Amino acid sequence: MKNKLYYLMLLVLAAITASCGGNEFKIDMDIANVGGQGVKVIFRGDSGVVDDWATTEKKGRFSYKGSTGNPVIVGLFGRNNTPLAYVVADKGDHIKVKGDAASPATIRVKGSRVNEDWQLFRDEHADFYKDVNLSRLDAAIEKYVREHPTDMLSTVLLVADYSDYTDRDKVKKLLQSIDTKARPASLTESLATISNYKRVPLPRLMTLKLVKHGGDFQDITLTGGVSLISLWASPQQERNALIQKLAGLDAGISVIDVLAESDTLQWHKTIAEDPDAWKHYWAPGGPLEPGIQLLGITSIPWYAVTDSTGMVTYSGPDINAAIRAAKR
Repeated sequence: MKNKLYYLMLLVLAAITASCGGNEFKIDMDIANVGGQGVKVIFRGDSGVVDDWATTEKKGRFSYKGSTGNPVIVGLFGRNNTPLAYVVADKGDHIKVKGDAASPATIRVKGSRVNEDWQLFRDEHADFYKDVNLSRLDAAIEKYVREHPTDMLSTVLLVADYSDYTDRDKVKKLLQSIDTKARPASLTESLATISNYKRVPLPRLMTLKLVKHGGDFQDITLTGGVSLISLWASPQQERNALIQKLAGLDAGISVIDVLAESDTLQWHKTIAEDPDAWKHYWAPGGPLEPGIQLLGITSIPWYAVTDSTGMVTYSGPDINAAIRAAKR
């Protein structure tokens, strides 16, 4: 009888283990306006970076199953690698993401304590996340880290949402103030990646040779003032909001709007209502166009800022970071 009970317990434990899927996690997404290509999923798994796609179930609904032995930050991206949401995934998690790709700020995340706490923090500081100047958000994150040293959300906020890495000693002290159990290496490795990116030397661009809208190739001089280069492909998500941000820049900052793809079919229609304050250009070679390729583009849209000497002071996918660099 004892042997039967023993084997029965083994069978029950085996069934429980099988139902949990080992290190498996699942993300269910109900996201409108993503398009036919699905949702791109990127995270650092146990054996390296995972770059995958969520499978389509129904219109706007996607499901993804991944595997990790430790908590990781998972990035969800739409068309043209547009960031939709970031979530924390760990083995056994079932995460639900819902919203509209046309307005990423409305996307909601549920499932697991750290994700729901993260969503609550974003809701409570929504204005800080929308602000061009992220100093208020950074201050709020610093305050949270100081007040919640045993909370894993402190690590997540510092790695995923904190923007100012210019003072690395300060960031290091903030990170070390968090309890070791609340800052697993699987999360803090992202911090090293960001810090290393900050140290990459940026190029100097004196001129660009691009096709002017309605004309031929033209040499664009990037010296003598500050220039913000906006590279995009059609369709461009939330273009109206982007145009409003660019239109609000100081008159001394030159905006260079560049279509960075081979297909120009929608180009004329898209820019028809843009302000007359800046000119539009086309890079036939896209991200590989001479000069453009020096910016290290990994996704579109992409933004770069050059100073009066042609030195690139910012190159990346964050328009708010580009605007901050242009205003310095």
